[in-house]
Amino acid sequence: MSFTALSKNINMESVKSISKLTEKEAAKKAARDEELRAIIEGRDKRFLLVMGPCSADNEDAVLEYARRLSKLQDEVKDKVFIVQRVYTNKPRTNGDGYKGLLHQQDPAGEINLVRGMVAVRKMHKRVLTETGLTTADEMLYPDNLQFVEDLVSYHAVGARSVENQQHRFVASGIDHPTGLKNPTSGNINVMFNAVYAAQQKQELMYNGAEVETSSNPLAHVILRGGLTDAGEFVPNYHYDDLVKTIKAYQKGNFKNPFIMIDTNHDNSGKNYNEQIRIVQEVLTNRDWNEDIKEYVRGFMIESYLEDGRQEPGGSVFGQSITDPCLGWEKSEALVRYIADHV
Repeated sequence: MSFTALSKNINMESVKSISKLTEKEAAKKAARDEELRAIIEGRDKRFLLVMGPCSADNEDAVLEYARRLSKLQDEVKDKVFIVQRVYTNKPRTNGDGYKGLLHQQDPAGEINLVRGMVAVRKMHKRVLTETGLTTADEMLYPDNLQFVEDLVSYHAVGARSVENQQHRFVASGIDHPTGLKNPTSGNINVMFNAVYAAQQKQELMYNGAEVETSSNPLAHVILRGGLTDAGEFVPNYHYDDLVKTIKAYQKGNFKNPFIMIDTNHDNSGKNYNEQIRIVQEVLTNRDWNEDIKEYVRGFMIESYLEDGRQEPGGSVFGQSITDPCLGWEKSEALVRYIADHV
């Protein structure tokens, strides 16, 4: 086994102290977190939107997006509850490409993960304290959860991680809503196995200690479509797919059944404009079927300031450098549409 130490052991409390919430800020987050919990548990009937850039790569652009989204949240607050995607980790299929804000470079151009974690915390805190919105992030690296758990309100386990036992078991110790996606194959049984594991108490080795988790009754499914071996997209947001997913929920012993639809990725065939049509179709199906209306209560939407994507290092302010996203004007109109039809 061969690893080269790039730094001394990281002092978690030292990193966290740089962007720690004040008592007043923590209370504000706790109030929003309770609203979110009530939505997952079905006590609050508002529709949940987890939306924002595919990758939170630029602090200024992410904060400008957050300011606009906060105003929109206030406008639709009676019907819709919005959590902003501040995704600071980016899974890569073969390990190449942009890996997220965590992989921050120092002035010499070298990767400095401590510097990256400080930047991650700063961005989450700024969104919360400057706009009042709470944030979501992907739990790509389970060991890093301890560095952000006080700032992040919604966690997601991605399609490439959902079959991993460490991700499932760590998810069972999270106190916040945690969405688990179907794998890239589209197999929903794998997804439900992950949700079941996350909703149980688990014992595991975590950061050098033997721990027992509390269980996470707020764990739930995210449908994001799948991909065949031939590279064909197989969406799973259509009427029959939703009925199938609901039946799987009903067969199992699950707490707080909740279905979120990821409107991009393999559901859209990575055509970001399709997110608009997908939302419209799902909302129509909710009107048609009471079970769908009861279970399908959230969308995950990839949205930024400008339509589309650019290569890393591009000059377009607020345009994605990973998956293409809806621009602000379309996003704003889509949120208003959702509020009018839920």
